Amino acid sequence: MTVLEDRIAMAKSDDEITLDELFEQIEKMPAPEGYKVEIVEGTVFMSPQRDTHWEIILDIVEQLRTKYPRKRVKSDVRIDYPGHLNGFASDVTVLAEDAARTESGLWRHQDVEFVAEVISKSTAANDYGPKKAAYATAEVPVYLIVDPYQRRVHVYTHPKGDTYTTETRVDFGTAVDLTTTAVGLTLKTDEFPVD
Repeated sequence: MTVLEDRIAMAKSDDEITLDELFEQIEKMPAPEGYKVEIVEGTVFMSPQRDTHWEIILDIVEQLRTKYPRKRVKSDVRIDYPGHLNGFASDVTVLAEDAARTESGLWRHQDVEFVAEVISKSTAANDYGPKKAAYATAEVPVYLIVDPYQRRVHVYTHPKGDTYTTETRVDFGTAVDLTTTAVGLTLKTDEFPVD
């Protein structure tokens, strides 16, 4: 067991370590270039950025930028969410206009209006499971899962407790109508690549 795994085990058993301490330990370790690091329910996940993954993220960001200023659209920026040791670096996040950072310099989950996650095989269970529950608990109004393996977009709205009461599925090639949500625009999916 590595030092980091040992610290995570301690965090799970007696909550002696915080997300900040876990991220500090991770930052001291040599991580491969191009990997995203997240902590989901106290477990550290490192996943490489694939070309398909990045193209979809960039497409979403470019479409969001037609409405939102750059300072409100984030990618791979740590935001801590409700639940046990949840420090996510979501693929795309849109913050409220009056979003404020915490004293430690992090963005607050209370200011998140939209999250998009692009599925990777190694972390898909997180996006459909504990991350979806954490986003709903945080009352993120719109959560989008883009799945290049299914060639489908899942749109989750109306958070209640740790779930979303509405799910809409849209196949790639069909526009995702978010005009009646906090996002207020339509996302095109016809150029999303598939795996």
